[in-house]
Amino acid sequence: MKLSHFGFNLPEELLAEYPAENRDESRLMVLDRKKQTIEHKMFKDIIDYFDEDDVLILNNTKVFPARLYGNKEKTGARIEVFLLRELNEEQRLWDVLVDPARKIRIGNKLYFGDDDTLVAEVIDNTTSRGRTLRFLYDGSYKEFRRKLNELGETPLPKYIKREVQPEDEERYQTIYAKNEGAVAAPTAGLHFSKHLLKRLEIKGVKFAEVTLHVGLGTFNPVEVEDLSKHKMDSEELKIEGKAVEIVNAAKKNKKRICAVGTTAMRAIESSVSSGGELNEVEGWTNKFIFPPYDFSIANCMITNFHTPKSTLLMMASAFAGHDFIKKAYEEAIKEKYKFYSYGDAMLII
Repeated sequence: MKLSHFGFNLPEELLAEYPAENRDESRLMVLDRKKQTIEHKMFKDIIDYFDEDDVLILNNTKVFPARLYGNKEKTGARIEVFLLRELNEEQRLWDVLVDPARKIRIGNKLYFGDDDTLVAEVIDNTTSRGRTLRFLYDGSYKEFRRKLNELGETPLPKYIKREVQPEDEERYQTIYAKNEGAVAAPTAGLHFSKHLLKRLEIKGVKFAEVTLHVGLGTFNPVEVEDLSKHKMDSEELKIEGKAVEIVNAAKKNKKRICAVGTTAMRAIESSVSSGGELNEVEGWTNKFIFPPYDFSIANCMITNFHTPKSTLLMMASAFAGHDFIKKAYEEAIKEKYKFYSYGDAMLII
């Protein structure tokens, strides 16, 4: 399939700038691949599609406040610094994106906070907007991380044009987030409330937690018509024995195994044995899933409504079937479903 197969016109008013008041009261579109039917529900109705010993695979990554604002030495120009990944804990080296990038060169210093206690020196150019920074801070590593958290803000997606609000810090985080390291939330999980998870647990549904630290590569535009030539950025991945046990037992017993989000799906598809079972793994993945693709583990998927031509849409299309997803998206636009991070959800069974 080609990039042009994934284009569509999305009316601007369907971009969700705010989340639903209650997490589990977003709308839910249910796609049945076998029957080729589309149903319209509320997210909390998801419980009706799961039985005892079915499994939900959750990505427990936690978003950290990755967006900082600093001032350039001498000129005082305001510079946005987006923390991507820590390269070296001891030397406090980070890969970042800077904006406006044309003003930031090797050797420049940036000052953060009202008291300038945190300083960063640019030591390398990595891409047009990418830089490597060495942070200078007079304190222990723990104090340095605390300072970053204090000065940083929740990195809401760029299409949300409003200012970040205090409640975004809690709302742009899944309720099961544990392992800090993502620069964006695994958004399919944002729809789960504590109450809904409890109800699923009481019903006997099992949860398998994996960790995939979402990087900005997930959202990088695909710029080649031939999808096989697109390169995904690597993202850190960890799947432990407990999750492997739960998932493989469900697979053996032919239960419903549902990946909550494209990141959970990419995590499990990145660590499959030759016999089609899930393996433990700790490392990195740059797996790019697009049609046609044979999925090994999950037979069900929860996802949001995604951007035209995005790698996320391509994965959903590979899972549900391209024509079926196209039809579903046409219906979502007609029925005014909300798109993107704070938008509505889709269950593909």
